[in-house]
Amino acid sequence: MWESGAIKFFWTYAPRPTIKASIGYGAWLLFQAALYQFLPSALCTGQLTPAGNLLKYRTNGLLAWVVTHWLFVAASMYSVLDPAIIAKNWEGLLVIANMWGFALTMIAYVKAHLAPTHEGDRKFSGSKLYDLYMGVELNPRIGELFDFKLFINGRPGIIAWTLIDLSFIAYQYQLHGFITNSILVSTALHTIYVVDFFINEDWYLRTIDICHDHFGFYLAWGSAVWLPGMYTLQTQYLARNPLVLSNITAATILLTGISGYVLFRSVNHQKDLVRRTKGACKLWGKPAEVVKVKYQTKDGLTHDSILLCSGWWGFARHVNYLGDLVLSFSMCAACGTSNLLPYTYGIFMTILLIHRCWRDEERCSKKYGQGWVDYCKKVRWVIFPGIY
Repeated sequence: MWESGAIKFFWTYAPRPTIKASIGYGAWLLFQAALYQFLPSALCTGQLTPAGNLLKYRTNGLLAWVVTHWLFVAASMYSVLDPAIIAKNWEGLLVIANMWGFALTMIAYVKAHLAPTHEGDRKFSGSKLYDLYMGVELNPRIGELFDFKLFINGRPGIIAWTLIDLSFIAYQYQLHGFITNSILVSTALHTIYVVDFFINEDWYLRTIDICHDHFGFYLAWGSAVWLPGMYTLQTQYLARNPLVLSNITAATILLTGISGYVLFRSVNHQKDLVRRTKGACKLWGKPAEVVKVKYQTKDGLTHDSILLCSGWWGFARHVNYLGDLVLSFSMCAACGTSNLLPYTYGIFMTILLIHRCWRDEERCSKKYGQGWVDYCKKVRWVIFPGIY
């Protein structure tokens, strides 16, 4: 690179958009939008927004995932589609996805100023650059139910996650003539994560993504590019660098990942149970322990809430992230230890979740005041008891 010059090097080797990839990506977005809008769906309610809005969401993601994968597998089996089509057009798809991510950021920014869905839920930092990055609108929508944030966060990118995996499995077979257990283990753990996301899509409506993050570059580009590009690194790597694990190693990695998932799901189940029953329930055979707090919305109304401090939540204030990290690093471990690249996902998740903890701690401190101080005295640790 240094001999030829950086500009010439990147001009020669940088990925380029192709007509095929661009048309395919556009068709993908339209197809997912149609599934989101027209497939049968339950209408679930999100949390009360700072301005006092209580919004309904279409939660038909699991059906959209099943329909999409069924069509992909059927088209591949009947030779209508090359199952490795995504892998073979990967560079062009990444370029057009980047273009879409930047365009969507600008669309969201302009819409927030000219045609906001809920003016009271907009947030202006005083910095145009920060507003562009983190977003202004909390829940930008087209019409009553087409929610930009839920669609972009929870449809094209995350449905594509396992579809990309399948394509790179096919690509590995076409390149090498066999499929390794390592790529199957990694894909299995990815699939558990994705299917769980859609089974519990109504739970996602109460997470930081939907309840607190505004819609800007952070979510628009992140969901369009970073999620499908970064989260599938393991299968991308293994397709080109096949690794056969011993049966014991493969089983250990798979079971470790599943244990992380079970912890993640159990932790969130306890939280949802306590929220639904307002604390009138038992965890591990004992009455749930909660800290009662109050908070105020922008309309001046005061609301009561509770913070769980028993069960899993008695160990750490964000213990749900511990299971997430165990699952994430298990996905990476399927790639062996000869290259750091596949572990980028696990490293990123660690940074992301710790940063989310900081943001959540700051937000809760402002929201609940002394109630949050009392809660922190009861639950000392953040993620990992005894360490952090």
